[in-house]
Amino acid sequence: MVSHRMDDRPYVLVDDKGHRHVIPAASGTVRVAELGVVNPARWEEQEGRRITIGGKAFLVLRADLMDLLSHLERGAQTIGPKDIASLLLHADVRPGARIVEGGTGTGSLTVALAAAVGTTGSVVTYDLRVTATETARENLLRTGIRTPVTFRNGDVREAIAERDVDSVFLDLPDPWNAVPSAWEALRPGGHLAAFSPNMEQVKETAAAIRKKPFVDLHTIELIERGMEVRDVGVRPSFAALGHTGYLTFARKVLDTF
Repeated sequence: MVSHRMDDRPYVLVDDKGHRHVIPAASGTVRVAELGVVNPARWEEQEGRRITIGGKAFLVLRADLMDLLSHLERGAQTIGPKDIASLLLHADVRPGARIVEGGTGTGSLTVALAAAVGTTGSVVTYDLRVTATETARENLLRTGIRTPVTFRNGDVREAIAERDVDSVFLDLPDPWNAVPSAWEALRPGGHLAAFSPNMEQVKETAAAIRKKPFVDLHTIELIERGMEVRDVGVRPSFAALGHTGYLTFARKVLDTF
């Protein structure tokens, strides 16, 4: 079990073409690919202003959550921003919440959960793979998020040690096998959320949820399309971002009708 905190969000340098460089806050100089040696300590009072590095102009900002997520080390299957936003809303993730995640992966959802619950909340994340845990830990450290996050190498399908948590998130090949332990971990009224790439997984997960006292069972799929807004008109900027996964939700109860 390892917990980490960091104080400062990274910076993001934005050039005139919109290219972004995420740079960790530091008390001294750091080397950045394509930029060379920079000193973030000098930027503390420069947010929103233009600076020059190597003869090129950049605007200085603090990295937001989208910046942080887009610059994490990624695995083959990563939950993206459009799905993360819906997961947080449907599972009622708010400051101070206590969260359990099954399937840490490279930590994209872990980072978003930590940012959402803040320093008054907590996140415990489980993964069987030590290499995944190490990657996720390093990704979290780079974000500067201060929320207490505990990394466990364990199998949530067998047991979850925590009790009375507000939400349990499952990103597993077989989330249905973790539904009983998730029910045990949740407080009454707590939320279960599962991410699944295919419909057969959804079917099995829903069947497992129906065997336990849950309500509000539902599954959604999200489609996203960006738009170009110009003086001459508005049009789609790219093909719609289609299927990435299905999101299944339910709430724990103690009695049923």
